[in-house]
Amino acid sequence: MELTPEAQRLAVIVAAVVVLWFTEALPLAVTALAGAAACVIAGVAPADEVFAPFADPLIFLFIGSFLLAEGIRLHGIDRRLAYAVLSVPWVSERPVRVLAAVAFVSMAISAFMSNTVTAAMMLAIVSGMLAAIEEVGRRTGRPPAPGYATGLFLCIAFAASIGGLATPIGTPTNLIGLKFMRDELGVAISFPGWCAVSLPVVAILGGACVVILAWLFPAGVDRLEGVTAYVAGERARLGRWTIGQFSTVVAFGLTVLLWLLPGVLLVTVGQDHPATTWCKARLPEGVAALIGAVLLFVLPGDAAAGGRRRRVLAWREARIDWDIVLLYGGGIALGELCLTKGLAAAVGDALTGSVPGWAGATGGLVAVAALVAVVTSEFTSNVASATMVVPIVIAMGAETGGSSAAAAVAATAAASLGFMMPVSSPCNAIVYGSGRIPLRAMMRAGLLLDVVGWVVITAAVLAASGLVR
Repeated sequence: MELTPEAQRLAVIVAAVVVLWFTEALPLAVTALAGAAACVIAGVAPADEVFAPFADPLIFLFIGSFLLAEGIRLHGIDRRLAYAVLSVPWVSERPVRVLAAVAFVSMAISAFMSNTVTAAMMLAIVSGMLAAIEEVGRRTGRPPAPGYATGLFLCIAFAASIGGLATPIGTPTNLIGLKFMRDELGVAISFPGWCAVSLPVVAILGGACVVILAWLFPAGVDRLEGVTAYVAGERARLGRWTIGQFSTVVAFGLTVLLWLLPGVLLVTVGQDHPATTWCKARLPEGVAALIGAVLLFVLPGDAAAGGRRRRVLAWREARIDWDIVLLYGGGIALGELCLTKGLAAAVGDALTGSVPGWAGATGGLVAVAALVAVVTSEFTSNVASATMVVPIVIAMGAETGGSSAAAAVAATAAASLGFMMPVSSPCNAIVYGSGRIPLRAMMRAGLLLDVVGWVVITAAVLAASGLVR
């Protein structure tokens, strides 16, 4: 396939961006911005076309979600959830059950908050638990095996990445794939629609994560003395629910309700009902997120110094991960240019021969898409992996006759794996910094979970391919 001059210049720019993403010679967001600017300077496309993704409605879904997550973090809702689950009687002090509880909490929080923030918070909680466990173990002469700490910390990182798959806002990677499918294929997957595919994947991968880590890093004791007392003490320090916490839950609960409402109406009253069409047109996910975020600045919070009541969130506390927003905008700009200028089609055409014929057009394409995304995510960020791989597999679908939408879903989900290396994800890097994880241990456990993830995602997407055609 012959490339146009614009596509040739774009290929050089994309190659440079990929090298910088792999090497991290520059911050990822800076590289994405530089790539977008280079496209304008090189004449690949005019500025209004290149920078249009920075004003995409999904950008505001990011912003609203970041503000909601900050309200949850600031008022300690995440910690309340974590300690509530860890204090469940079923968990008790059994090593495998504690591991499973850590995995569940990490996945539940990262489904709605940043994976990185989740991993950092859970690392602090688990580090405190582990210190108490090891202190009691020294006193009783029955400390857990040293490898158990490795398993616990790896569980935080792996489960936080897995939980990000659960919802469209769980990780920016999901939104990137959804945007490509919406814009290039005309396939709009709703919040409930994504969850219908992702939740079984998250449940199976979460279970596999616990089984693999319990097998590789056993505790060597029947009970972890000290867990119950430590968690009870931490819950007591949290005190009673505050007005700010109640208000945060109200804002977040309303947002989730608005996210789910269009899907519920579609199932109950049908797609042609006026309520369904109104919600679809007037309440997209980004608007719902902004409504919840704005409520944080309206609803009453806790009493400030002097007795004056403040709002749930003040603007000076409103932290937004602008690096993710800019990385998303720049990455999407490059991905869309690859599609519109024919570069993705050329790469897809070159890779078409790698699709196994015995699996059928769609089956082989989905398997290859997931595999490429998994491998790529080991060496660069999840966002960068999705930005590079999803446009290519969409083009491959056109060449092979397989379902481009199914392949895009598989690549989007698989780009969130990458469990083998500290550089594979910020979650891995955070727990690796604890000093309790040998690199070989992360690589061994991560490889097993990568393989399981590839198989599970491929099977789940094929089983639900009717939802994403």
